Amino acid sequence: MEKSKVYFTSMKATFQENLPQKLKRLMKTAGMGEIDFDNKYTAIKMHFGEPGNLAFLRPNYAAVMVELVKELGGKPFLTDCNTLYVGGRKNALDHLDSAYKNGFSPFSTGCHVIIADGLKGTDEELVPIDGEYVKEAKIGRAIMDADVFLTLNHFKGHEATGFGGALKNIGMGCGSRAGKMEMHSAGKPYVEQENCIGCGNCVKICAHDAPSITERKAVIDQDKCVGCGRCIGVCPKDAVCASNDESNDILNKKIAEYSLAVLKDRPHFHVSLVIDVSPNCDCHAENDIPIVPDVGMFASFDPVALDRACADAVNRQPVIAESQLDRMPHVHHDHFTDSAPATNWKSCLEHAEKIGIGTQEYELIEI
Repeated sequence: MEKSKVYFTSMKATFQENLPQKLKRLMKTAGMGEIDFDNKYTAIKMHFGEPGNLAFLRPNYAAVMVELVKELGGKPFLTDCNTLYVGGRKNALDHLDSAYKNGFSPFSTGCHVIIADGLKGTDEELVPIDGEYVKEAKIGRAIMDADVFLTLNHFKGHEATGFGGALKNIGMGCGSRAGKMEMHSAGKPYVEQENCIGCGNCVKICAHDAPSITERKAVIDQDKCVGCGRCIGVCPKDAVCASNDESNDILNKKIAEYSLAVLKDRPHFHVSLVIDVSPNCDCHAENDIPIVPDVGMFASFDPVALDRACADAVNRQPVIAESQLDRMPHVHHDHFTDSAPATNWKSCLEHAEKIGIGTQEYELIEI
């Protein structure tokens, strides 16, 4: 496979060109205009930030991508799926509240926000991929309804996957709540008895009669359960939990296979900003100081090459004093693995390459 082109520009601005203008020039130079956007519904997948976390990408960057899509004739919308964990984005109402509070509104970005897997995270499309780990990916329906798929990624560290970049934003980010459970868990959901109120919502939603109510508490028959995760979405008290027992390497490989489900058979393009490189995911309700200085903005049609280029760029940077990375032993010759030693980000890229999403071989073109 020939090298993929990855375009890069630094965060330096001039009196003649500010950062939003520079981002627009990057996307145009990288070839985003080659996609046929004419009257096409265009999903822009990004992370709206967990309340309390301030490392997420500013809505100003999203507005630039929205503007360019509109200039090219497309119908853009910003989107994400609900989270598996308890927080400010576990259902569409809370998720929209969080997005608006963090500045993502039609007035600031130029388009609407759609939570792709619906009110409770159960509005999904089953996408057959027959992968090594995933046979049928559960993807937020609005994402699969889009004609064109774009990503705007905040590249940063991650405590389970090594880093969060394009593939993490695509694979994990586009999974419904049940899809996220499938990626995170080798097992099936269970009920935390102390939180259960015995409402019976899980019993009503299950097509396999796995949950039952005993002494006003729900229990799940693991032999009957198929692991669809719909009970997680309907529980009003977050008493139904995923086991979160999958190994990090298999988690990464499942993310790659979910990414394939999202990307196959339609045009896609990806932008990553390597700024505010916090040690952990933007899903945290806090963000520690960055582990390295800001690097710049990257764009490519190939998310695998894009992630690799961003990782290589971070690994060339000096460590910021007093950061999480600075406090860790430097024994792996890799900033992300040093910061989170139980992780191996390469497993995701290697598997994505194996299943044909893209290549880790890239040509870096600075503009």
